[in-house]
Formats: sequence, structure tokens, C-alpha cells
Amino acid sequence: MIKLRVTPLNIVGAIGLGLMVTGLFSEKSTAPGQINFSGFYLLILGCLVLVTFVTDLIFRFTLKDIKRIWMVELLFIVIAAILMLILQKLV
Repeated sequence: MIKLRVTPLNIVGAIGLGLMVTGLFSEKSTAPGQINFSGFYLLILGCLVLVTFVTDLIFRFTLKDIKRIWMVELLFIVIAAILMLILQKLV
């Protein structure tokens, strides 16, 4: 039986995949409050899902304890979010 372990990067990947599927199948309208997904945005979202999947696999193979995996992955997500905010302020 496969042992399913939920990790923070799995959650981020699932949210990204859900947003990507929603963007692919949603109607292209300009209603207020609705996000208009462009092709480039969907490409970036797809890359995010791929990177989270690969980094989750790397962390799972290098760390065996689930508590350490959670700590390292949460730290990875926080650092990535801080770097994204810094890059947005610079541009």
C-alpha cells in the first residue's frame, strides 16, 4: 500500500494545478472581479506546478522525517514568497 504524505509543496502544487485548470476552462470575459488568465500566466503557473512537484520529490528523498520535511518545505515557500515580493518591488 502506498503511504500518502501531505506536505506544504503538495498543497501549493494542488492549488496551482486547480488555478491552471480553472484558467484553461473558464470563459474569457472582462467582468469585474474575475481574473483573466492569459497564455503566459498559464505557462508560469504550469512551471510553478512542475517546480513544486520536483522540489517535493527532492525533499522527500533527502529527508525521511515528516516533521523535517514540513519545516524545510514551509521555509522554502516563505523564502520563495519573500523573493517574489522583493522582485515585484524592484520591477
